[in-house]
Amino acid sequence: MVDTATAWKAIEDKARPTLLELFQAEPDRLSRLTIDEGGIHFDFSKTHLDAGLVDAFAALAESAAIGKARDALFSGQIANPTEGRAAEHTAERGQGAPDSVALAKDLHARMRALIDAIEADALGPIRHVLHIGIGGSALGPDLLIDALGREAGRYDVAIVSNVDGSALEEVFRRFDPAATLLVVASKTFTTTETMLNAESALAWMAESGVDDPYGQVIAVTAAPDRAVEWGVDGTRVLPFTESVGGRYSLWSSIGFPAALALGWDAFETLLEGAAAMDRHFRLAPPVRNAPMLAAFADLYYTVVRKAETRGIFAYDERLRLLPFYLQQLEMESNGKGVKVDGSPVDKPTAAITWGGVGTDAQHAVFQLLHQGTHLVPIEFIATIEPGDALDEAHHRTLLINAFAQGAALMAGKTSDDPARAYPGDRPSTTILLDRLDPSRLGALIAFYEHRVFTNAVILGINPFDQFGVELGKEIAKSIETEGTERFDASTRALIARAFG
Repeated sequence: MVDTATAWKAIEDKARPTLLELFQAEPDRLSRLTIDEGGIHFDFSKTHLDAGLVDAFAALAESAAIGKARDALFSGQIANPTEGRAAEHTAERGQGAPDSVALAKDLHARMRALIDAIEADALGPIRHVLHIGIGGSALGPDLLIDALGREAGRYDVAIVSNVDGSALEEVFRRFDPAATLLVVASKTFTTTETMLNAESALAWMAESGVDDPYGQVIAVTAAPDRAVEWGVDGTRVLPFTESVGGRYSLWSSIGFPAALALGWDAFETLLEGAAAMDRHFRLAPPVRNAPMLAAFADLYYTVVRKAETRGIFAYDERLRLLPFYLQQLEMESNGKGVKVDGSPVDKPTAAITWGGVGTDAQHAVFQLLHQGTHLVPIEFIATIEPGDALDEAHHRTLLINAFAQGAALMAGKTSDDPARAYPGDRPSTTILLDRLDPSRLGALIAFYEHRVFTNAVILGINPFDQFGVELGKEIAKSIETEGTERFDASTRALIARAFG
């Protein structure tokens, strides 16, 4: 086995043929760089990965002990060393240490029993669900409901994360407080924004004549005692374990509003789809492993080609929230400056993740992608089966545009007029779902989780802590409790101008 430094040197020293040259030189390129798994087609052929690079990255992954790290992840060993914890989101879908899998099943059964009670009107005639959380406690449920719940017709669900009161007021105008279920989701049950929003929602319900607002509250937390102390009846507290991180938590009780809105069968199918991707990640060799190939391309562009961003464009309106979800998953996980051993990271880590929805983005940002000076690897995500019942020309036009953009980025176009010339050789990956359903969406999200993990292992960083989000919170609290004397002149002036 080669050492990591030697493996990196082999990658960095390789020749850099263009994409068109690679297609000409490798007749089997398409078959080697496309993978079908869980109803999803992954096409990496328009990246600069060639047979030699894939083998070199596989050797690099081996030198970084990817197998050992993956075994630790799935067996419930410590995968988050800075906090001394396992990372057991896969146990929520049946892939993990036996005790953790059993506990996850018990907590899912508790969640299902509460959903059955709500559907039986045990908490009153609920029609609306106001879910309050932030970060992973909001982004996951929001994505699931927006992607899969448009025709469910079960409950009107609003996800509120922003502490800006305008977000809550917009929901208050639409919802009947007497028919509203309030879901408060916070891992610690101390998150400032979440608890302030929850207090305001309770006040709205009380002021609107609801006799027992707490009787319409569900708490989702890893700190159930704090939820009970806050006023939630213990029978309406849905726990999840400390070893499930926020941005990996939609599979746990955090997914409660999605399970309620979509129905339990859909939530179970989501878990099964993710479990299928778990098995693929565990068992497929690196050269045929979708998350690992994606990570190899990520590392090639960030480290070798110095690309600082990666664009994700969903050519399906139902996946419009996916780029936002992936921003947190990738940038909070791998936006680190030190390795697990505390030494500085000597290579770029996560690319800045951004994106939008096709075809809208074509008329907004694709000018830079085609003719700008930045190298931006692009990801196209689309579905073969349409999500609408309109003239099939709508979906055909949508898909043709997605495929055409990838082809144009790669091929470019020469012109005697420099302003009309396209340099080409710009990479993209296409992820094509047979259809958008709970199973395939579960597999897609799990694919991204394992891709993030592979990147982290090869770079030697911990993807499961997020200390970088804490400093701003600490300073905000100190402004309220200690005043502003210790701050810089600009910050003091801003506070004085805003609050007098």
